[in-house]
Amino acid sequence: MKLSVIVPAYNEVDTMEESIARVRQVKLDQEIIVVDDCSTDGTRELLQQLPDIKLVLHERNMGKGMAIRTALGYVTGDIVIIQDADLEYDPRDFPAMVEPIASGKADVVYGSRFLKSTPKMRLPNYIANRGLAITASILFRTRITDEATCYKAFRADLIKSLNLTCRRFEFCPEVTAKLLRRGVKIMEVPIRYTARTSELGKKIGWWDGIVAFWTLIKYRFMR
Repeated sequence: MKLSVIVPAYNEVDTMEESIARVRQVKLDQEIIVVDDCSTDGTRELLQQLPDIKLVLHERNMGKGMAIRTALGYVTGDIVIIQDADLEYDPRDFPAMVEPIASGKADVVYGSRFLKSTPKMRLPNYIANRGLAITASILFRTRITDEATCYKAFRADLIKSLNLTCRRFEFCPEVTAKLLRRGVKIMEVPIRYTARTSELGKKIGWWDGIVAFWTLIKYRFMR
């Protein structure tokens, strides 16, 4: 089965090339779709020099969620996985995430940072991540340990059918809520994770956390 790797990118010139190189090292049949969300730091120019990627350019900054939605229109693979460009997540975990979908054991697989260990991250981030997982578990009567993980893998036709409306970081809670509302079981597998700080370019903030909680609640009860 073919894997489509979606890479939303905004001002990641320091890590972009290494991130793509790590994805390429994974021995899977794959395509890499990068959506540059109107970067201003040289990321766009760097991407235009990289071979063997599908590069899509946003002419204005619209957010991570919108970048993912744009990329879905270019997907030709059977399985879709999201890959941030900041080196927090390790593509060596791709095979463990793809296998359950390829073998028919699951339609969706989340790479959990908390399934077998507690990763090093700032305390507020840890509390927010754990809170989102608990909230999703309670609202949808399921067990999920890492709702906000970047590493989400989907059967391509399934994620394309969700009618996503997200623009920024609310992609994660929206996709989680819509899947669980449909009764789709989310399988989790443990992954590697190396957190980065806001000083190193991490873009998500406290307001995005509030939006994430609201998005879970909204899509649980909205008809």
